[in-house]
Amino acid sequence: MLRYLVYRVVYAIPILLGVALVCFALVHISPGDPLISVLPADASVELQQRLLVIYGFDRSYPEQFILWLGRALSGDLGTSIASGRPVATEVFRAVGNTLLLAAVATVIGFFLGCLFGFVAGYFSNSWVDKAASTLAVLGVSVPHYWLGMVLVIIFSAQLGWLPATGAGPGGSGQWKWDWVHFQFLILPAVTMSVIPMGIVARTVRALVADILAQDFVTGLRAKGLGDLGVFFHVVKNAAPTALAVMGLQLGYLLGGSILIETVFSWPGTGMLLNTAIFQRDLPLLQGTILVLALFFVFLNLLVDVVQTALDPRIQRS
Repeated sequence: MLRYLVYRVVYAIPILLGVALVCFALVHISPGDPLISVLPADASVELQQRLLVIYGFDRSYPEQFILWLGRALSGDLGTSIASGRPVATEVFRAVGNTLLLAAVATVIGFFLGCLFGFVAGYFSNSWVDKAASTLAVLGVSVPHYWLGMVLVIIFSAQLGWLPATGAGPGGSGQWKWDWVHFQFLILPAVTMSVIPMGIVARTVRALVADILAQDFVTGLRAKGLGDLGVFFHVVKNAAPTALAVMGLQLGYLLGGSILIETVFSWPGTGMLLNTAIFQRDLPLLQGTILVLALFFVFLNLLVDVVQTALDPRIQRS
C-alpha cells in the first residue's frame, strides 16, 4: 500500500507542473491589456512602463512563468491588480466558502444519488427503475443556473422561506455556524447537488444491476444469506466506483461553480473567477485557477488511495 501511495504521489508531480504551465499559458494568450482596469484613460507612458515592471509583464513569457512558479511554490501568488491585496488571501478566503458549498452539495448529491441508484438497480426494469432513472436524467439535463433562478423565485420571492443571495445577513461574506447563516447555504447547495446526484444515480444503478446478476450473488442466496447480507456485499462491490465518481464530481463542483455562485452571489471561487475575468486581473485569475487545479489533482489522488483501500485488486493490477 505504501509503495502504491508513493507511486501515485510521484506520478502527480508532472501533472501538477503541466497544470501550472497550462494555467499560465491560457491566461496569457487571451486578448486584452491586463493593466487597463487600473490605469486611468490619460495615463502616461512612464506610468504604464512602471506598472509593467512592477507586475513583471515586461519580461518574456518563459521568465514570467519561472518567476511566477517559484513564488507560487513559496506560497506567494502575487498581488491583485484591481484590489492591491495579496492573491493568496483573496483565493483562500474564497476557497473556504466554495469548499463549504461543494461539501454540502456533495453529501446531498451522493446520498440521493446512491438512494435512487440502489432502488433503481434492485427493481431493474420496473416502474420504480424508470421513475428513478427519469429523475437522474433530469438532474443531469436541467441547466443548474436556470434551476437556481427557479428555486430563488419559488422559495425566496414567492414563499419567502429562504434568503436568495449572499452568505449571511446584509450580504455578509463571513460564514458562521448557526441557523441564520445556514439558510443562505440551502438553495445554492441543493442547486449544485442536482448534477452529481444524477450522475451518481445512473452509475450506481448500472453497478447494482450488474452485481445482482453475477453468479456470486446467486451463490450467497443459495447458502441462505438474507437480503440484508446480500445488500452489504452489493454495497462493498459498488462502493469503489461510486466513490471514484463522487470524487471527480467534487472536483468539478469546485471548479465549475462559477454560474451558481454568480446566481446566488455566493462569495466563493466562482464569484472570484467571474470578477477576475471581467476586470482582466491576471494574478488573481492565475492564482484562483492554480489553486482549484491543485485541489482537483489532490482529490484524484485521495480517491485513488481510498479506492485501493476498499478494493486491493486495484493495487495488484
